[in-house]
Amino acid sequence: MAEQSFLSESALGWSIFTFILLVILAFSWVYIRKYQSRQESEVVSTITAICALAVALITSALLPVDIFLVSFMKYPNGTYKDWAANNETRGQIEDTVLYGYYTLYSIILFCVFLWIPFVYFYYEEKDDDSINKCLQVKNALKYTIGFVIVCVALLLIGAFVPLEAPPSQNSTQWEKVQYLFEELGSSHGLPALSFSISTLTLIGMLAVITYTAYGMSVLPLNLIKGTRSVVYERLENTEDIEDVEHQIEKLKAKCEDGRPLSTRDRRNLQELEAKLHVLQRRCRHLEVAERNCCTRVGSALRPLKILLGILFILVALLFTVALFISNLDKALHSAGISSGFVVFGTNLTNPLNELLLALQPVFPLDYILITVITMYFVLTSMAGIRNMGIWFFWIRLYKIRPKRTRPQALLFLCMILLLIVLHTSYMIYSLAPQYVMYGSQKYLLQEPVPSVGPAPGNTTSGTAKNCDADAPEDQCTVTRSYLFLHKFWFFSTIYYFGNWVFIGVFLIGLTVSCCKGKKSVIEGEVEADDSDMSDDEYVH
Repeated sequence: MAEQSFLSESALGWSIFTFILLVILAFSWVYIRKYQSRQESEVVSTITAICALAVALITSALLPVDIFLVSFMKYPNGTYKDWAANNETRGQIEDTVLYGYYTLYSIILFCVFLWIPFVYFYYEEKDDDSINKCLQVKNALKYTIGFVIVCVALLLIGAFVPLEAPPSQNSTQWEKVQYLFEELGSSHGLPALSFSISTLTLIGMLAVITYTAYGMSVLPLNLIKGTRSVVYERLENTEDIEDVEHQIEKLKAKCEDGRPLSTRDRRNLQELEAKLHVLQRRCRHLEVAERNCCTRVGSALRPLKILLGILFILVALLFTVALFISNLDKALHSAGISSGFVVFGTNLTNPLNELLLALQPVFPLDYILITVITMYFVLTSMAGIRNMGIWFFWIRLYKIRPKRTRPQALLFLCMILLLIVLHTSYMIYSLAPQYVMYGSQKYLLQEPVPSVGPAPGNTTSGTAKNCDADAPEDQCTVTRSYLFLHKFWFFSTIYYFGNWVFIGVFLIGLTVSCCKGKKSVIEGEVEADDSDMSDDEYVH
């Protein structure tokens, strides 16, 4: 009976995970195809982008399964279920999830440090028509070796830098080396992989602060404010064209008698001709937008967009409040900076944490909510990238536009989204720390109770209490995801301060978005610095 219960509950968790996996694959395919360039469609880059995004989303989808399995080992009264009473059985379940994380995180390392860089440099070399295929592959491998060296260095640092000092300070050099290898073997390589993934998550934190925080404000406000009238924009654009053409005619009239234009006039003429070229392109795009049925459908769905925008801004505010409360709790009640701001118990009421704990027993409601949160982060991140473009410090590398994104830009996009989704796991932990650590587990707290009767004395009574850091190790099982996130305390400390920066950037982005007016119906389609095929003005 216990074995049947174990199999049925495990099958339920993994069947939901399989369904989500199929949905993720379909979403990744549609998402990448939406932004892929029509002129530069490449099979290898498309498959690479779809697989990279799918792996990142699947990794996040594994988190609720991890939480579900550790939660369903126990009854609400804090006792283990019959099938989970054996330590060996619990170890098998934990190992199954651990191997799942090993597989997915190893694939992520392979994508970030080998496959995506190779495909990117391969297509960079492809721009030179004089290079043959063999030389193209050779040059791509040459540049990719640098990424491989960084990956190996991170794995070695994580594997051979012990978290605890050797037992004897007077041990020989060989004994110290032997201790390092014993530590690596006993932990099954967890620190090595955890250090590498934590480093990528740290980079993802920067992407979340840059793109997601801004996207969480710009996406809902754009939905609420809507776009400018295409008819009004065309009329305004036509007037601008006439005005620029009139200025060009005035400058050209100065040289009708054969006199050359001055240096200043020639510079002004070039600027006006470039401006006229952009205005004419805008005119063509506006004509297409006016004939497009999607524009009319969008106008009809305007009330729905407003409601969706209000919902998104409320969710963004809920996340910000939950993140603020979680960080405040760590600041007031944690063990300090040297512990990575670990909180021993939940001292302040976190609304999102309480909601997830309430939904967790009714599986898969919490799974659906976690999936929605993950997809919300992806959509808001994409909105931030869509509005800002891909930058390297002050240099804009690429613009992300539907149907017009180059293969290299698409790979950059997926790399950023992959890193963002990696950091999403820690963001969810920050939003709901107790849920991510223990799920809905409880443990029996033995307390002395004075006995009443002829023989006075004390008896013990078990009280069910939510699992926290003070719980005995054999009474509460920590999720594998938490172990990956908090293997190294200094990463947790950096994430903690990164959350404060995230809140600040979100509030700044919200203020800037509120001050901006309505965006153009062809926002981002036509700009003066368009120079590559992803920004081609050709409209079908």
